[in-house]
Amino acid sequence: MAFYLGIDGGGSKTTCTIGDDTSILGTGTSGASNFIRVGGEKTRQALAAAVQDASADAKISPDQIERTCIGLAGAARAEVRDWVQRAASELVSGEIEIVGDNITALHAAFGAGPGVVVIAGTGSIAFGRNSRGDTARAGGWGFAVSDEGSGHWIGRAAVSAALRAEDAADSVALVGNILQAWNLSSRDVLVMAANATPSPDFATLVPVVIQSSESGDRAATDVLTRAGTQLAGIAAIVLRRILTDEPAQVAMSGGVFRHSSLVRETFYNRLEILSPGIRIRPEIVDPVQGALELARAGIRNRQP
Repeated sequence: MAFYLGIDGGGSKTTCTIGDDTSILGTGTSGASNFIRVGGEKTRQALAAAVQDASADAKISPDQIERTCIGLAGAARAEVRDWVQRAASELVSGEIEIVGDNITALHAAFGAGPGVVVIAGTGSIAFGRNSRGDTARAGGWGFAVSDEGSGHWIGRAAVSAALRAEDAADSVALVGNILQAWNLSSRDVLVMAANATPSPDFATLVPVVIQSSESGDRAATDVLTRAGTQLAGIAAIVLRRILTDEPAQVAMSGGVFRHSSLVRETFYNRLEILSPGIRIRPEIVDPVQGALELARAGIRNRQP
């Protein structure tokens, strides 16, 4: 019996799934493995922990794995892809393919068919393919200049909104909720933490923003509404570029979509205005399933 391994490596967590030709046999989860964000050593540790957990759950040895596909943010860069390839070869046997997490998410949503997937996790990107095989992307250029609507973007925007509320002497719960989440004592300490180098993990504030919004905080609600609007915008860009002359489907992926109904609703409503006639799939697709399917198929050189 052949065994296959799919890995989704993101900025907040790493998910690993082992399967045979038809079934899922084991899963594992560990910390962040975004090489650009956390560096080589933490990426290696996260990959090793996820593979170990999944192998134990599947009751097999990593040496028994025939093919592996790893979907990783930043894998379009050759230096990242080559480094992860070397690190993964120390963990598992058999063939190893490293692709961007946009590739695995698109495959999880549409297989080899046409469509657009929008990922909103720690980072964000829209990626699509038409029936001719043409591909296009929008966003995903990193926290400093892009990734609108992502977990990092939401957390940073929430801190900004909270500080503006303080300036205006507005009474919003978001300020206190952020201080409590980051275990900070005052606005001045928050300012220092937000402007630190390296920057803090703004994405950890997403649950706080969602909770604040659900409790009626208008600043938090505004941040999440803007996130959904931004994500619809990058989806519309990809749709305009490659799917203007055929029926279009759009899928959502990532923790921001999974955990915020307001982001999903705003995304849906705004994208219907920007791209009339599209079909938006309601389920949140899991990129690790796409990685496992690519490992099973033995597909090589899928990087656009």
